Amino acid sequence: MSTLDELRERALAAIADAHDLDALDQVRVTFTGKRSELAGVQATMRDLDAEGRKALGQQLNAFRAAFQDAFDARQRALGEAALAARLESERLDLTLPPRRLPPGRPHLLTQVEEEMLAVFIGMGFRVAEGPEAESGAYNFDLLNIEPDHPARQEMDTIYVDGYEDVVLRTHTSPVQARVMTTQAPPIAVVVPGRTYRADAVDATHSPVFSQIEGLYVDEHVTMADLRGTLLAFARALFGSDRDIRLRPSFFPFTEPSAEVDVSFHGPGGHHGWLEILGAGMVDPNVLEMCGIDPERYSGFAFGIGIERVAMLRHGVRDIRELFEADARFLARF
Repeated sequence: MSTLDELRERALAAIADAHDLDALDQVRVTFTGKRSELAGVQATMRDLDAEGRKALGQQLNAFRAAFQDAFDARQRALGEAALAARLESERLDLTLPPRRLPPGRPHLLTQVEEEMLAVFIGMGFRVAEGPEAESGAYNFDLLNIEPDHPARQEMDTIYVDGYEDVVLRTHTSPVQARVMTTQAPPIAVVVPGRTYRADAVDATHSPVFSQIEGLYVDEHVTMADLRGTLLAFARALFGSDRDIRLRPSFFPFTEPSAEVDVSFHGPGGHHGWLEILGAGMVDPNVLEMCGIDPERYSGFAFGIGIERVAMLRHGVRDIRELFEADARFLARF
C-alpha cells in the first residue's frame, strides 16, 4: 500500500510538471501503461488472499480516480493554453490596411471589340454569332467562292480532320450567309468572332485572329450608305477629324469591292492613310444563293480585323504581344 501511495504522489507531481500535451501523454504511458509500475502492483493481486485483493483493489481504484482527475484537469489547462498561443500567433490585425492588388481589366482585344460593337449598335446594328467550325457551304459556296479558288487550299485553310468539307472558318462572313438564309430583309448585323488561317506566326500574322463583320441588306442600299457608315465608325473610333477613302479591290462575295483607309496625322505634321478594312456591295449572286431577291434588295458588307484596329490605335508593333498574356504588356491598357 505504501508503494501505491508513493506512486500516486510521483504521478500527480509529473502531471503538474507536464509542459505540453505531448509530455502529458508520456506521463500517462509511464504511470498507467502496460509496462508501468502500476501494472506491476496490479500483478501482485494474484498472490493475495481474498481480503488482501479487496483492499488492494480499492486502493487501485482510488489511484486511478485521482490520476484521471488530475490528468483531465491538466489536459484542459494545457489545451486552453495551446489554443490561446495559436490564436495569438495567427491573430489577424484588422487595423492593418489590406494589401493593394492591381485591379483587373478586360484584355486589350476585348476592350477594342466592345468599343467597335458599341459604335455599330448605336447605328442600329444587332450582334449575330455563328460556329467557328463551319461547313464549306457557308464558308465558301454561299459566298460565291468557286471550288477551284486558292482560298480553299490547305495552304490557306485549316480543315477539320475526320470531317468531310468542315473547316475552321477563315472569316466571319459565313454568319452573313446564315443570317440571310434564315431572315428576311431588312437585315443589319455585326458579327464578332475568332477566325483561322494557315498562317505562320510573325509580327503581323497569326493563325488565329478576330474580326467584326458587318452586313446591311434592304431596298435601295448604295455605296453611299456604305461610305457613310464606315466614315461614322472611323470618326467614332479614331477621332472626329478623321476621313476615309475607298480604293478599288476584289472580294468574291462583294461587287464592287474596296479597301478602306483612314487618315492619320503623324509627328512633324506628317499626314497619311492606313488601311483598316475591306468592304463592298453584296454580290447579287450571294443574295440570290441565300434566297434574297437581288432585283429588289441590295446590301453592303465589311470586315474589320480587331487586332489591326488595336495595333493602330495603341501603337502595338507585334501582334504576338496580344496573345502572350504578359501582365506587363496588358497593364499598359
